[in-house]
Amino acid sequence: MAKALSVLVYRAVRGLVRLFYPKVTVEGAENLPEGPCIAVGNHAQMNGPIACNLYFPGKSFIWCAGEMMKAKEVPAYAYRDFWSRKPRFLRPFYRLLSYIIAPIAACVFTNADCIAVYHDMRVVGTLKKTVQALADGARIVIFPEHDEPCNDILYAFQDRFVDAARMYHLRYGGSVEFAPVYVAARLRRLVIGRPVRFDPGAPIEEERRRICAYLTEEITAMARALPRHTVVPYPNIPKKLYPENLPPEVSER
Repeated sequence: MAKALSVLVYRAVRGLVRLFYPKVTVEGAENLPEGPCIAVGNHAQMNGPIACNLYFPGKSFIWCAGEMMKAKEVPAYAYRDFWSRKPRFLRPFYRLLSYIIAPIAACVFTNADCIAVYHDMRVVGTLKKTVQALADGARIVIFPEHDEPCNDILYAFQDRFVDAARMYHLRYGGSVEFAPVYVAARLRRLVIGRPVRFDPGAPIEEERRRICAYLTEEITAMARALPRHTVVPYPNIPKKLYPENLPPEVSER
């Protein structure tokens, strides 16, 4: 009974999000490979996960912070990750909000096509589920930015997601490709770029650096190639601090 109610709540929330969230246009779907693929994009706060959950082509699973899938862990994580940079006088409100959303967030993320991500020994389970999903023909969508600036488009990537490709090769012998994704929330566009293939013969440390560098460069270039727009950054900072995809001195082509 509880499970049925949970699924019902999830479907209702997803339906409301689809109804009110602006429709997103997908560009570059032809760049997605036929074989195992991990799509890596900018978080754009909640816009990346929402846009990809609703509009990413084909069957896919999204990596989700494991804390957001457990009601008791949602408040601390949500406040720290989403709202800790809000003006001081508003922070008590957001602390309260983090408790209010906890049961709904846990319900939504446990029923959506998500894979729980952890940064301790439980990450082994994250990688195993990822590899199995790839083997079953699904794509994986990851938003690996963390709180370290990279450029005016992206924050730096955590790089251990690349290890999923190594595990896939060891188990199935194939080679995973990583596709760059740029979510232009203000333009209502989701752009998919040309993928890069994991090299199982290279040291994993080198592959982490190479693949993250390629994805960072490609996503940045994809953002620059679009019409001038405001970039929704990874952290929830004041809107007046949001950058644009092109510097003021650069004219649009």
